[in-house]
Amino acid sequence: MSIRFQTPTMEGRKPRTIKFLDGGLGTTLETIHGVKFSESTPLWSSHLLLTDLQTLADCQMSFAKAGADVITTATYQVSIDGFKNTKTENWPNGVPLPNIGHFLKDAVSIARRAAGKVGGRVALSLGPYGATMIPSTEYTGHYDIEPSQDIVDKLFHWHSERYNLYVQVPKLLFDVSYIAFETIPRLDEILAIRRFLNADISEGVTLGPREFYHDIPVWISVLFPGDDDKMPDGTSVEDAVAAMISKEFGSKTPQFVGINCTQVSKLKGLVRQFTKAVEKLVATGAVEKWPGLVLYPDGTKEGERYNTATKEWEISGEGSKETAEDVSWERQLAMVVKEAYDTGGWSSFLIGGCCRTTPENIHRLTWAIRE
Repeated sequence: MSIRFQTPTMEGRKPRTIKFLDGGLGTTLETIHGVKFSESTPLWSSHLLLTDLQTLADCQMSFAKAGADVITTATYQVSIDGFKNTKTENWPNGVPLPNIGHFLKDAVSIARRAAGKVGGRVALSLGPYGATMIPSTEYTGHYDIEPSQDIVDKLFHWHSERYNLYVQVPKLLFDVSYIAFETIPRLDEILAIRRFLNADISEGVTLGPREFYHDIPVWISVLFPGDDDKMPDGTSVEDAVAAMISKEFGSKTPQFVGINCTQVSKLKGLVRQFTKAVEKLVATGAVEKWPGLVLYPDGTKEGERYNTATKEWEISGEGSKETAEDVSWERQLAMVVKEAYDTGGWSSFLIGGCCRTTPENIHRLTWAIRE
């Protein structure tokens, strides 16, 4: 259901594609499919790869039927430790390293079948280091890494080790259309991912994107959960964008940059800052061409934030910043996309939802974008 537009303010410029992402997998499994997650399920939505493939397939298919062009895999919380610490009837002692590949193959196959329509695509979901901690810390950026350690080096090796789980599964990445580094809360983790994307075999890493799967587009998305316009670690938009795509950090750059897991009411100002940051980088030669923009805000309606300790969504002090007219989630997002399309040089767009967005939200979003 991807769309190509040519608006009056963009006359003379090549039409660009808008593709639709899916929504919040874990929260949809909870609210619609009755799945319960806790500290005993450290793999979160990936837990269903061990226990209930059919429910996972039904959930992902519902997003495709709602109009999503891109289905993300149920691998956001995947880690070696997460599998080792997951105890089920079939795996009472956890899943050992040699057996992990089987479940990763299932994750990609299920997403591929859901996206199966003409043009349907799969995004390999790779969450941040903090998403695999207990409790998760991607919303705070508080990592259990000693200050004396080289944090970029540690995160580089952690992301490399996890990515190699996928590379080692024969032909798995043939069904992957995008590699998504999602919900990154820290500047040093962005730099670790950039180092990973530009590493060579001498660093002991089997790196698919440059050896064989070098044509798979990559995106890095960050989040802004606080009441300011900064990432959880205090990084500004300008510094985050530069870290994501400046040639200063390597010639291999993501094809998309973006925002996820952030209130939709904050996107207008944030995307304007993203646009200005890319304009500056292009003008100075730090970036050769505009990347695509990926936006998938959370579906909260009253400014709720997820408390990883209580496992509850709680209303923040400020509450929602929506207008008095209470503009719907999908219309707020559509207006942000239209402004970015009209005024920026973004090469293409991937638009969808994060936590608490359902297939119905995605269905309404496709119509709002068309209008």
